[in-house]
Formats: sequence, structure tokens, C-alpha cells
Amino acid sequence: MTDTTAFDWRSFLLRWSGEWADSLPEDEERGEDDEVARQTRWLGFPPAPEERIAAMEQRLGLRMPPSYREFLAVTDGWRHAGGFVWRLAGTRDLRWHEDPSWLAELFEDYEGEDENGRDAGDEPGEPREGDPGRRALQLDVESDATYVLMDPTDVDENGEWAVHTWASWLAEPPERHASFLAFMQDAYREFHSLRSNGDGGEFVNDTTRALDARMEDARQEVLRGGWERALRALDEAREYGRPRAAGLGDQIRRLLGQTSMVYFDGLVTDPRYAPELLPALVAEHAAHSYRGDSSLVYHLRGADQEVVSLAYATLEQVRGGTYRYTAIGRFGEAVGRARELARWGDCDGAWRALADALPLWQPLGPDHLAPLGWVADPLLGSLLTPERGRELLSTPRGGQPGAAPTPSAGLDPGGLAWLAEPDPGNNRTSYRFVLVEGAEPHELPALLSDGGEESSEDGGAESSEDGTVLSRPLTSWETRDERLCNRREFSSFDDRAVMAVGRAGADWSFAFDGDPAPFDRRRFVSPAASTAQGTRAVVVWSGLRAWHGEPFFHLSVARDGAEQYAFTYAEGEVRSSGEIPRSLDPARFFDDTADAVGAERPLLEAVAGEFGVHLPRHALVHGRLHTFPSRSWTRPPRDGETFMVLRTG
Repeated sequence: MTDTTAFDWRSFLLRWSGEWADSLPEDEERGEDDEVARQTRWLGFPPAPEERIAAMEQRLGLRMPPSYREFLAVTDGWRHAGGFVWRLAGTRDLRWHEDPSWLAELFEDYEGEDENGRDAGDEPGEPREGDPGRRALQLDVESDATYVLMDPTDVDENGEWAVHTWASWLAEPPERHASFLAFMQDAYREFHSLRSNGDGGEFVNDTTRALDARMEDARQEVLRGGWERALRALDEAREYGRPRAAGLGDQIRRLLGQTSMVYFDGLVTDPRYAPELLPALVAEHAAHSYRGDSSLVYHLRGADQEVVSLAYATLEQVRGGTYRYTAIGRFGEAVGRARELARWGDCDGAWRALADALPLWQPLGPDHLAPLGWVADPLLGSLLTPERGRELLSTPRGGQPGAAPTPSAGLDPGGLAWLAEPDPGNNRTSYRFVLVEGAEPHELPALLSDGGEESSEDGGAESSEDGTVLSRPLTSWETRDERLCNRREFSSFDDRAVMAVGRAGADWSFAFDGDPAPFDRRRFVSPAASTAQGTRAVVVWSGLRAWHGEPFFHLSVARDGAEQYAFTYAEGEVRSSGEIPRSLDPARFFDDTADAVGAERPLLEAVAGEFGVHLPRHALVHGRLHTFPSRSWTRPPRDGETFMVLRTG
């Protein structure tokens, strides 16, 4: 519904006409009609008396909607409605649209389906009620192939008719305006936007000055934490084409999780802001491999060579996973702490380190509203959620006063039971992990691998004590890809896992494999004993929801190089050794009638409770962690056993 109550058409149209006249270059050639409009400062015509309006309605067989009638009472037609409609119909020119360009079919293509899944018409092939392509009044008289159709079948409770516009040269669907008034207000904004972004010199008037003042108030309000009202003001200024409005609003939109059509226009090419805004821009570009790098140039138009070079250098770092966000001052120190926490899986702790330091953050200039470069950091970027973005934006910063917002909820549920929950796509049906007490994450390759193997050659890699290289931080999907791309030998007897590492609680670290090979109890060798050199290690391998084969579950615990106890559930039976604590007794979880799948959650809860451990869901599912190749989880072949080895490259 459009609020058209007591709209002052004359003041609105006089303001529009005066701004149009003032925006014309003195030396520009123009037609006689436009010259008269410039000199009289009036884009309209004499008003239509009620008798003429009534005669038009009798000719067309319909009473016009209220806002169009009120418009005609002020001016019988209009010139330059926006940038592409040069003359708008009055009482003499308004006519039924005869569909010369087959607009009806076009409008049908853009309509949705009904609840039964077919095109929403009365009968297949019949025109639909409210189809402006077939039955509408045509408002455009002269235009740049732009249609303006007023639809008498699309009526709101105030009697207003919807207006649809469509340009044949614009690759977009028809645009619907709630009323004639709404259409004219949109056309007025289009006029402003074209003038503000054109080459006709400075465009300044009372309207632009008021918009710029509101935009400045909004900028200050964002820094105080009042981003919602400020964003509405910035969006209004953007619709009018005000410089910087898009770049300011895009900073808010990006932190709310929006990436489409977020380009930081007017600010990203400014050398003051490029270090913060370019990483967010190029990260979204890099996320879409089908985009050629030449398309990035368009968003850098007007930038000096130093900014362009920085953009492509940042793009290379983002693609290689080596970009590292830094900031100055005490907030920069918090960024370093957050990266270290996220690096080993503590995403909630990393976010709190950033959020608690936000009041200490200082902008790079007056149009810098919030820290942004961190969203492109391979470790920090995954911390962002819409809820956290709202928390950040609601936090007073940059030296501005205000109350701190309520902290957003953490993303990790704690414990291990979340592993029993189906993930999106239901891909995590089998997994295995090793928990090591008293060891740091970077020490695990020395305990779990054969040593000397490299899993990455990237700048983000680092070597453990035995020479095994931890990869740069990788997502779970990147881990799968690199495992396949870098592997040159495949053995039917070898089962070397690529394991992500991190912290699993107080004094515990983990190595996790979310895509293990098939489990074979005859050849399986638990790495617990070999890992527990001078410490304690716990091994879990679950396949209770595996797509193929019988459900299985294995647990083994070792200390100082010797296995203390273990059990394996496979092929419907349990085999155990050692003195198993009551809390982990397999008889509590598996019996002749028990559902093996149903045992998964209580088993994981029992392991978490027994050892006081957890695995970080957000880091493992959505974040990035260092990885390394473990030693084989299967024994070597025995005499008489056959196996196959494939080597490539």
C-alpha cells in the first residue's frame, strides 16, 4: 500500500523542475521545448480541469487512480520523467497499451507459478488477471524504448493502481511501482542519480544538501552503534546517487553477510581506505572462479596504479590462502590473538577477542565505519555470521560513546555429541579422531606421522619437530582436494589420513579426519599406543551411520606407549581388551536389541565426559585448520596377502 495522503504535488514538481533547469549546462544545445521549460523552470503543462479529466475517463471507461488524478490537476502531462521517459501522458495522450512489442509474453515469463506449480492463470494459455502486458494504460508518450504501464487490475486498498516500467535495452525484469506517485518519486530519484553521477559538473541544490547532511549524521550514528537507522538514511542517499553513500552503506551490508553487489563504490579506490576495503572486495571476486580478473578493473576505475597493484597483490594472497589481516594499536594486538585462537579451532574465543577490542578500534578516515579487511583473512573470515555482524555494528567504536550490545551466542556446542547430528548434505557419516593429552597442536605430526612428509608448499605452512609440514589453514573441502591433487601413490593396504589439528580442551589437542577410508577390522591398527609417548592418547573411529558396510565403532586409550583398554563394535558384536571404565563400557551402548545408530550420541557424550574434551564444530565444518598426513591406520600386508599400488606422475 502506498501512502498518498495529502501529497503536495505542486511543491514536489516545482522543486524537480527547478533542479532540472539548474542542472543544464549553459552551452548545451537543446530543443525549443526544453529551452522553454528551462526558462520557465517548469517541466509540466497547464493543469487539467476536472471536465477534461472526466472526459478522459469516459473515453477510457475507467476512473483514474487518486494520485494520477491529483497529478493531472496540477499538470496535464510531464517532461523528463527520469532519464529515459521524455514525455509522460496527460489526459489527451493516455491510451490503452496495444502490446506492439509482445510485452504480455515478457511479463508472463517473469510471473511466478501458482500453488499447483503451473503458470498462475485462470486456464493454461489464458491471460492472467493483473497482467499489465495485456491490459494496461500506457503512460509513456516519448521515451528511449522504455514502457510505462499503469495496471487497472493491480489495485490496492486506497484505489491506487500499480505502475510497471520496462526498458527493452535493459537486461532486467519489469519493475513494479505501487502507485503513480511511487513511480514519479522513483523517477525523481533516477533524475538525481543520473545528474549526480554524470559529467555535467557539480550538482548541488537544497535536496542534495539535505541528503548529504543526513548522510553525515548517519556516518556518526553508525560509529555510535546505531547502524539500522543510519543504513536507511544511507540507502536513501544512494538512491539519489549521492557520492560515497554506496561505499558507506556497503560496509554495513558486508558485515551483515551480504556480498552480492557490494563494491564499496567511491571509497575502495581511495588510498586511505583501500587496505581495509580491497581485501573484502577481492575475496568475493576470488570466490567466483568463473569471473575473469578483467572484471575487477571495472570496480577499480579511477584508482591510481598503487591501489590497482595492491588490489592484484591482495587477490593473489587471498587465492593462495596467505592473506593476513593486520590492524594498528591495541585492536591490532587483539587481531593477532584472535588469529592464534582461530588457528587452532577456538572460533568463539577468537570472536570474543575481536568483539571485546572493538571499542579500541580507530578508523582510517572519516568514511571508514568498521574494521572490514578481516573478512578476507582465511582464519578470521569464517567467524562472521549475520548475528555477529550486528553485534559488531552495534558496538560503539572509533572514540564514540554508547552502550555495548548484548554479546552474540557462541557457535560451538561443546563436547562431541554434535558429531552424531547430520550435517548439511549428510556427508559426515564416518569420522575418526585422536585426542592427545599434554601436547600442543603443532606437536601432533611428530607423534602421529612417519616424519619428513610435506602436505603443503604454501607460505602458510610450518614444520613440526620431525620435519613434517603442517599445511596452511584449509577448509574441509580444500583438504579433500589437496589430498587427491598432491597424492602420487595409492595402495590398497595403506591408509594415511589427512588430519586437521587444533585444541580439544584444557591440556588436550586433537587430530581429526572427517573423510576416512573404509574400516577393516582385520587390518586396522589403532595409533593410540604409538602416539602416547610420555602422555595419554584417545582414538575414536565411528561409522555407525556409514553409507556402505556394517555399522562400527572403535575406542582405544593408551598411556606412555601402551594400550590401556579398547573395544570395537563391528559386524554386530563387541570385542574388547583391558579394564574399561564403567562410563565407557560398551555393554551400556550395544546389546542384542539396541539400535547401533542410536548408540552414537551417548557414546560421544561418554567420551567427552570421561576426558573433559570437545571438538570445535565451527572450525571443522566452516573454518580452516592446519592439516598433516598421518601414518597408516592399517598394518602392513603379511606373507601371502596381495595388494595393489598405483603411482601417478
